[in-house]
Amino acid sequence: MEMRRKDLAVTEKEQIDAIIQSCDCVRLAFADGTHPYIVPLSFGYHREDGVSKFYFHSAAAGRKVELCRKLGYAGFELDTNRQLKPDEKPCDFSVAYQSVVGEGTITELKTPEEKTAGLQVIMKHYSDRTDWTFPEAVLNRTCVFCLTVVELSGRAHG
Repeated sequence: MEMRRKDLAVTEKEQIDAIIQSCDCVRLAFADGTHPYIVPLSFGYHREDGVSKFYFHSAAAGRKVELCRKLGYAGFELDTNRQLKPDEKPCDFSVAYQSVVGEGTITELKTPEEKTAGLQVIMKHYSDRTDWTFPEAVLNRTCVFCLTVVELSGRAHG
């Protein structure tokens, strides 16, 4: 992704990861024909061997699940530290923020072991624990997806 305001670019992987870790919501964007569909989600994030992955879960039915399975690809956005910066002139108002945008491939995790591993990443993001137990009945009725990042860029405006 070519960024117009290069002075706002965050390029260090560690800084991008820190922005992501400080967020409590990821928004997935799907191109469903001529109709866009954006949905906010709880998530977990993990970077291993240079590969960034987002994990999210869902009930077993619904538009999000259908699009994940049908398209296998989505854009995403996360933002944090938003603060309005008013000014005396209306056109000089600004907003401070940090954000990450990108896109990636989506795969559905199928086995109980895969689902448990994905859910552990999600729970670690919100609780800092990785020792959760997930009953078999919950795993059976829960869809867990992994978005493997293809493109990623960070921005910060002070």
